[in-house]
Amino acid sequence: MTRAKASLKKRCARIRLLLMDVDGVLTDGRIWLQSWPDGTAHEIKGFSAYDGAGLKLARVAGLRTGVITGRSSAAVTQRAKEAEIEFVFQGRGEKIPAYEEILRSAQVSDEAVAYIGDDLPDLPVLARVGLAIAVSNAVPEVKRAAHYVTKHEGGNGAAREVVELILKSQGKWTSVLKNARA
Repeated sequence: MTRAKASLKKRCARIRLLLMDVDGVLTDGRIWLQSWPDGTAHEIKGFSAYDGAGLKLARVAGLRTGVITGRSSAAVTQRAKEAEIEFVFQGRGEKIPAYEEILRSAQVSDEAVAYIGDDLPDLPVLARVGLAIAVSNAVPEVKRAAHYVTKHEGGNGAAREVVELILKSQGKWTSVLKNARA
């Protein structure tokens, strides 16, 4: 095993909480607005079934999950419920206060947290966590701040890839497979 892989595995072994941005991480970053005749617009988001299944496996394995996002959306609330995401902080343009609130609530230290980001507002959290992750289509600054860059793009299985990475590094992947569910 290379030194880089050994270092990544060591970081993964300490993770107890996986946090993520939403737009660009759990979605492809597009925000669809459907116009209605009355002049209103409704937001539509697309989420990967692979990510949802992976997040459920994380829960089965005892890995807690959460999102911190700058936008507020009923679609995120619904998806978080479906994917059994424990911590849901929406409308948080500045993410550190929400991050610190989650740390207190979860009773974990920075080293026990992994965070998946894609854009500049994620940088302050990425600088603090034990495992900083960028999706493959993240901006260059986020990729440079990351300990790991996913092979998958945001909204296309990147969160699932991270769950597998962490659970495999912790020796839990094989045991949770029998609990896989839709």
